[in-house]
Amino acid sequence: MAFRPGSLVSARGREWVVLPDSADDLLVLRPLGGTDDDVAAVLPAIEDVTAASFPPPSPSDLGDQTSAALLRSALQIGFRSSTGPFRSLAGLAVEPRSYQLVPLLMAMRQETVRLLIADDVGIGKTVEAGLIAAELLANGDARALSVLCSPALAEQWQRELREKFGLDAELVLPSTVKRLQRGLIGSETIFERYPVTVVSTDFIKADRRRHEFLRTAPDLVIVDEVHTAVADGGPGGKARTQRYELVRALADNAERHLVLVSATPHSGKEEAFRNLIGLLHPDLATIELDKPSGRELLARHFVQRRRADIRRYLDETTPFPRDRETKEISYSLGADYKALFDDVLAYARGSIRTDGTAVQQRVSYWSALALLRALASSPRAAVQTLNTRAARVASVEEADAIGRAVVLDQADDEATEAADATPGADDSETSSREQRLLRDFRARAEKLEGKADTKLAVLTKAVKHLLADGFQPIVFCRFIDTAEYVGEHLARELKRNTTVATVTGTLPPEERSARIAALAEVEGNRVLVATDCLSEGVNLQDQFQAVLHYDLAWNPTRHEQREGRVDRFGQKADVVRAVTLFGADNQIDGLVLDVLIRKHAAIRKATGVSVPVPDNNQAVVEALMEGLLLRGQDSYQESLDLGLDRQIRDLEREWESAAEREKQSMTKYAQHAIHPQEVAAEVAEIRAGIGDNASIHAFVRSALAAFNSTVRSIDGGLTATTGTLPTGLLDALPPGRPDPITFRDDFPVGMGEAVLHRTDPTVSAVASFVLEAALDPTLPDQLRPARRCAAVRSAHVATRTTLLLVRYRFHLTLPSRAGERTVVAEDARLLAFEGSPTSARWLEDEQVELLSAAKATGNIPQMQAQDFVRRVIDQLAEVNAHLDEVGDDIAARITASHRRVREASGEIKRGLSVKVERPADVLGIYVFLPEAGA
Repeated sequence: MAFRPGSLVSARGREWVVLPDSADDLLVLRPLGGTDDDVAAVLPAIEDVTAASFPPPSPSDLGDQTSAALLRSALQIGFRSSTGPFRSLAGLAVEPRSYQLVPLLMAMRQETVRLLIADDVGIGKTVEAGLIAAELLANGDARALSVLCSPALAEQWQRELREKFGLDAELVLPSTVKRLQRGLIGSETIFERYPVTVVSTDFIKADRRRHEFLRTAPDLVIVDEVHTAVADGGPGGKARTQRYELVRALADNAERHLVLVSATPHSGKEEAFRNLIGLLHPDLATIELDKPSGRELLARHFVQRRRADIRRYLDETTPFPRDRETKEISYSLGADYKALFDDVLAYARGSIRTDGTAVQQRVSYWSALALLRALASSPRAAVQTLNTRAARVASVEEADAIGRAVVLDQADDEATEAADATPGADDSETSSREQRLLRDFRARAEKLEGKADTKLAVLTKAVKHLLADGFQPIVFCRFIDTAEYVGEHLARELKRNTTVATVTGTLPPEERSARIAALAEVEGNRVLVATDCLSEGVNLQDQFQAVLHYDLAWNPTRHEQREGRVDRFGQKADVVRAVTLFGADNQIDGLVLDVLIRKHAAIRKATGVSVPVPDNNQAVVEALMEGLLLRGQDSYQESLDLGLDRQIRDLEREWESAAEREKQSMTKYAQHAIHPQEVAAEVAEIRAGIGDNASIHAFVRSALAAFNSTVRSIDGGLTATTGTLPTGLLDALPPGRPDPITFRDDFPVGMGEAVLHRTDPTVSAVASFVLEAALDPTLPDQLRPARRCAAVRSAHVATRTTLLLVRYRFHLTLPSRAGERTVVAEDARLLAFEGSPTSARWLEDEQVELLSAAKATGNIPQMQAQDFVRRVIDQLAEVNAHLDEVGDDIAARITASHRRVREASGEIKRGLSVKVERPADVLGIYVFLPEAGA
């Protein structure tokens, strides 16, 4: 080929870099200093293309230290592909924490990635999985990606992939599939047409769809909340079995990359845990994990850290809330409410079937409990339950399974499309007398809304206290009707400077996200009322700092999930709060609170881990509730007297043992395959090459201020006016820009705001304009805040010292499972020498960094400054040999870094090559002179 990849050519009046996709008759070019968005194709047969060389600076192109720093930062921000082994990181809009790179390092050491990320709630598992996906796609090790998740989390995954990883994903949901199918050609499937998808696990698990998905599924799959896809014989068994069959079939393809994500990988059931880790490697299903060989194998595929493990990791402190303050608030039912509750309880006792099969008896039992739970929740939920006929199901056995899962809160969120719907009462054999009684209950319940509802009054007081203390709370309710009832009431009571929004399972996932986003934008206080459709996986820490449990969940894990929405990484509040309301006289709450909720909190506090309730919990809770229904109001004490206290103590012991085992396993199976010093080395190289968010913040501030923009610091970012910006820069900014522009330090960002990350369109536009203007000496001075030359005096030097900003281009050959890929990547280095180019004494890297940060203490007359710079330019050829040596050394280090990261893969070692293109580009020349008289 006439022009090799990485070389410079001149065409269309500017210089370009030749990219690897080029051929003799078609050149694919990227403008020198441009981004991948500026790539163009040129036909040499009809357009004039000539070899080019990068021009040295002009002595008249003088600036100062500030302009030199701007040029270096603009250059780094423009890099979109790293020369190192993590090629995707330069193009991401997220700066990973050091600990989040551990799963990525583990993945890169596997030829086929099989990894279970089981970090604690709120540590950032989505970012860790996204880093792996972005890297595999960037390297060509994977061609397409599907994320399997619950429909409630689909939009969040889509947003995370787009905003942080630059991956545009299509949602595959019941509401979108017809639209996606209309664009297909012939026998093409959705997964053949769209390379990145986010898929509802429950939608795709059905037999017909599962087989089609498996036939054309991508070679990279992420399974979120994978613990819900492991058959364990518990509630929701059919749904779990279908999910497990799907994931098991995906894992059976030995060539498929599989990343599993779960904060609760071990449910206390050894068989379920074995089924889960067996997806990673078949031997893990049977190998003895207590032996060194078992631990070593698991450590290659399994990463699990608690907050304490990563709160301080390497040189970083990760901000988590310092404390979670918990409080219980009791309430007593008003006289009318208590009378209705007692009457309904008496009716429920009488409605339990003693005839028929055992399963039929349990169905009537679940129906009675559902009615009591709804009444304990709110009058409106009780009315809806009394209005609703029992759902028609295929069999009484299925009714039993659904009743058990829903009443005991054991169902997965995906197991039913309306997990927060108010359950219906069993009316299969209701007499006319009973119907009149139920109508009376309904009429009495309707009158209890408002002032007669003391629970609502206690809630209002608790919410006001939270708001007064500076907390924005989420109020979690068990049922849709209760959430809507509570939301309406709070909206009336908290009119002053407070906005209330309600989110329930009646809303599709995209509308839930939109409602939360709209609430986040309001000024003043905000209160979110929600059902458990938001209790898992949804990130709410940016807008809220407290959780209030309006209804007790009968599964304490659900309480932990609720509180995990605010108590997680990124929460800016030092302290979060969790408030639990419970009825002191409604019997039900007392049982659940004593036996489950308080015990769960005590175990978590004592051991530092949260584990699900052991299997025999159901038997104990059922026995307690059965006692409540069958033996009277004092059934709790009676049950203890009858020996249930022994069962409760057995449950507590098993629960405590499970927590201790989990604590020990997290130590035993802690990630020792990747040592911290290995992570530190890679982190240092990455950040040296592409900079960090602090440098981007400083660059944007300095660059816009140089254009006379008014830049002001705000909490979490800065603002900058646009009226004085050059026309060319204004045209390059995203359309619809506000004035002033708000820049946030990190996500989330509001409508029209920018984020201070290298890939943000506004930041990228500023960097591109500054760099291209610096390289065009024909532009007027006011448009060129970055300059290629400077000569200043500094107390930091004892003799004349020259700092060079050098850009290197590398031609990388990267082997992968899909074959060799060739890419062109860039790197920038600061080099410095004392004396003249002909007798240069080169400084060490540490000395160079000190010199780059040295402060100028005196100016030099312009003519004299130009003369000092001209001397270096005239003798620049004398340093070319050293620049070439540095380039070769960088290439060798890049090669070693790739080999080190991919040490487990033989292919990468055999086929990898890195070559530096010569000559290097000298972008900047900055001369430091000793102070006069020194």
